[in-house]
Amino acid sequence: MPSRRDDAVPQAIEDLATRVEQDGGRALAPYREPVSGHWHLFCLLPTAQVQPTPYQRDLSPTHAARLVEVVRRIGRFVDPVVVVSPEPGVYWTPNGNHRRSVAAKLKLAMLPAVLIPETSVAFEILALNTEKAHNLKEKSLEVIRMYRGLLEDEPDRGEKGFVAQFEAAHFITLGLLYEKNKRFAGGAFAPILKRVDKFLDGTFVKTFPKREERAEKVRAVDETLASVVAALKKRGLAHPFVKSFVLARTTPLTRQRKTLPSFDQTFTRLLANLEAFDVTAVRREDIQRSALMAAPTTAD
Repeated sequence: MPSRRDDAVPQAIEDLATRVEQDGGRALAPYREPVSGHWHLFCLLPTAQVQPTPYQRDLSPTHAARLVEVVRRIGRFVDPVVVVSPEPGVYWTPNGNHRRSVAAKLKLAMLPAVLIPETSVAFEILALNTEKAHNLKEKSLEVIRMYRGLLEDEPDRGEKGFVAQFEAAHFITLGLLYEKNKRFAGGAFAPILKRVDKFLDGTFVKTFPKREERAEKVRAVDETLASVVAALKKRGLAHPFVKSFVLARTTPLTRQRKTLPSFDQTFTRLLANLEAFDVTAVRREDIQRSALMAAPTTAD
């Protein structure tokens, strides 16, 4: 059990409470969270001063509208947002953006919040955001926004120091692709990227250009893949599985391979295979058979 001295509120928390009051909020209670005993501050913040972090995924209008209906129906706002404060008068919520939007929509003057003093923890908290499950595009965009923020704020650090925050290296590459094309077919390339796209050595300043090069390689392959699919459709072979069928026939990766080629080797070979792909040799039953074999089975 911590001693009374251990339970004394640190000066940093007292200063944070003073800042909240100066910003027009109300500091309600400092407390130690139960996992590791870190000090947090429960408070009410002016809703207008709470914004999403610059890194996270975009707001889902559908999910936000549903939350508005629920809050109106029960007549209570019962779930505080989590916030950090990078500077006086500014509060970011890495977990609670949809709830923040509800408060703004309902014109609530104050928003209940758990204020965490360490701003850097925002990256870890983003990974805990389960308010609405991420899809591949949302996750990739969130990761590349974190990456760009770190490139600006901590350029001398690198990808391998943020593995837990990024979760997987291929989210970085896909994030760059989604930034330029929100309709990019990331799901088609994710299985390949998961196997060969690894975290890079070096600082963000050095690795970011390499990430851009990787994104360009994937984009070039996607353009060639699109032309192959278009040629098949012109022959009357329109099928929802046709893109996956072509990738399965041209990928240099197989389950039997014990040693994987590098990222560059994989996509160079994949591009060559696509350019040499014979669309005249494909039959409709080939695509249908592949679709049936790839379909997931349903457990009893």
